[in-house]
Amino acid sequence: MQHTFWLRNVRPYGGAAEDIEIVAGRIGARRPAANLPLADGDIDGGGQLLTPPLVEAHTHLDKTLWSLPWQPHSAADNLRARIDNERRILREQTVPIAARAGALLEHCIAQGTQLLRCHVDADPELGWSHIEAMLTLRERYAGLVDIELVTFPQAGLVTRPGAAALMRRALDAGVEVVGGLDPCGIDGDPVAQLTQVFELAAEFDRGVDIHLHDGGELGLWQIARICDFTEQYRRQGRVMLSHAFCLGMLPWPKVAPLAARLAANGISIVTTAPADIGVPPFAELSAAGVTVCLGSDGIRDAWSPMGNGDMLERVMLQAYRFYERTDEGLRAAFDAGTVNGARAMGWADYGLAQGKPAHFLLLPVQTVGEAIALRPPQRTVIRHGRVIARDGKLLESLLALP
Repeated sequence: MQHTFWLRNVRPYGGAAEDIEIVAGRIGARRPAANLPLADGDIDGGGQLLTPPLVEAHTHLDKTLWSLPWQPHSAADNLRARIDNERRILREQTVPIAARAGALLEHCIAQGTQLLRCHVDADPELGWSHIEAMLTLRERYAGLVDIELVTFPQAGLVTRPGAAALMRRALDAGVEVVGGLDPCGIDGDPVAQLTQVFELAAEFDRGVDIHLHDGGELGLWQIARICDFTEQYRRQGRVMLSHAFCLGMLPWPKVAPLAARLAANGISIVTTAPADIGVPPFAELSAAGVTVCLGSDGIRDAWSPMGNGDMLERVMLQAYRFYERTDEGLRAAFDAGTVNGARAMGWADYGLAQGKPAHFLLLPVQTVGEAIALRPPQRTVIRHGRVIARDGKLLESLLALP
């Protein structure tokens, strides 16, 4: 028998109060809020704002130093030096991924994230155990969050012997996405790297997610080549570009033709809304039909001591970066941290429509704009109709499991 109850007196996106039926963990009927006593099993929403859960479209849980004593930042300012510094720190790390990444993951879930894409290093120096630990972590937390993994050649693919074999093994083990990194800036052979990435994606029928830090004309040239490879390997709708600073470094008339190609091929952009470098122009790309979503990138790791795992704060940073103040602009920023991320990841089973999983975020505010401005710690996270976190705390931690 299906277990049925109601989530009572909630306001989807700040609208009129409603009751939402939960049927076997999914959304059933919706009705105007009824002035009736709570039945057994019903959840009182208290008139709070209800939204779909937050979506973290780009992070690196495997590298975090979360929950450890504070470590002063030690990396230099260029990309290769940061990568080398990170590899040194991870080599010396004695606290296992299960503890570091698990603690951060539980924090992210408690803030309202229910869908997360995580890049996992495929580095022969770190070995298979590094990837295996993240697969185990995903399995452990499957009841609390949906995690999509990317096999990611941080230290190089063409230039790092053994990386391709590790990526292939990761895909065999169920990793969903093939990663790449600065085909020019890291491997120095864009055609060779993109060929390997897209060949793997086609062979295993996977998506692609490429970090692109290279700026200016060089960055735009690489995006054009990624569009070429997307068309050649028929990966339309399954490719994401992470960072893509170059899109914000040149005048829009120079970028617009490339934006049209991105939209035509369903290539999405994920940004962290950085303050110190060019950032993909959100309004222009969105108007051109490009899906732009949000991610935290590294959270308190060797790249930066910053980050707190709260995607609602990342939404605020996106709005702040583009000086959004209207309710419409704030809602667009919120969509970047929710529905856009799900769309970019190809996650159709998401949202507030009937039949979707009953995954919700409840906030004690009146509107989405107020939620972004205040980012209240008083949050209720619901998964499959079950409350799993309140006030920034997971109700049942899994960290103590063997």
